[in-house]
Amino acid sequence: MGQIAPIAVSEKNAAKMLDMPVGSFRDLVTDGILPRARKIGPHERWDADELRAILRGQMIDGYEDVKW
Repeated sequence: MGQIAPIAVSEKNAAKMLDMPVGSFRDLVTDGILPRARKIGPHERWDADELRAILRGQMIDGYEDVKW
């Protein structure tokens, strides 16, 4: 069986996906540049595909004020 690609990631792994410190990732979320986590029960998780789409400039809806 191959490796499973995550569909949702923790704050630490979301920051790792973007190759930045957790504090920097958290600041970008707080500033509204990156989306907030979604609650899954008691857990906060970021949509991995959404982070990839933001990086590629494919996710614009709701982020019109962000300067890419």
